[in-house]
Amino acid sequence: MRWKLLRRRLSVSAPRVTVKSRLPWPLRWVAFALVLGFSGALSLWAFEFGKDIAGIDRNAQAELVELRAELAKLRSEHERAISIANSADSLLKTERVSQESLAARVKALEAENLALTRDLGFFEKFMPSGGVNKAMALRGLQAFPDGAGRLRYQALLMAAAGRTGGFNGRYEVHLSGTQDGKTWTHHVAQPSLTVNLKQYQRLEGVIDHPAGAMVKQVEIKVLDSVGKVQTSEVVRL
Repeated sequence: MRWKLLRRRLSVSAPRVTVKSRLPWPLRWVAFALVLGFSGALSLWAFEFGKDIAGIDRNAQAELVELRAELAKLRSEHERAISIANSADSLLKTERVSQESLAARVKALEAENLALTRDLGFFEKFMPSGGVNKAMALRGLQAFPDGAGRLRYQALLMAAAGRTGGFNGRYEVHLSGTQDGKTWTHHVAQPSLTVNLKQYQRLEGVIDHPAGAMVKQVEIKVLDSVGKVQTSEVVRL
């Protein structure tokens, strides 16, 4: 019985079936559009509701503008801080150079002070014990050989205490002794032997003389502009 029914359905004599659409296709598209719009609205609502749940402020754009302004302010302050740091570094370098220059100046002053102290000791050694009536005095004359045919000398010329003004003149060096068993003298009056006295002046130099001469006495004479002797000193060797 079942076989007969199945064969009847598959055969030509099987009954015809007609398929009809329940809705026309325009209405189906309208329905699809409505469903799609509802889904979009539902998604947008879910997104906004999610933002509220997550704590995202709806004024994010205003905060973004404020944050950008704050960032620009921080950058400006950073650049100003860098400029101040560079200025401070330049000032520090200038201060370091000034300190080095000051240290060099202090060292030079210390050396000058030491030299003045030595000069003071040298002067005190040759200061006379009593008063000096002359306008100037020649002290501490020393002379010693400086090689064959050369004699080195040095002396200190000092102005008298209370003397004002300077003195301009010249000085001469006189050597005397023996040469080949005979009396020998040598007179040195060079243009370079000048005197420009304010308080004190060192007179020193080297004199050439014949190698065979034996120097026994050295005398220095200080003369004024007209050739008058102002003071003199003699040392015997």
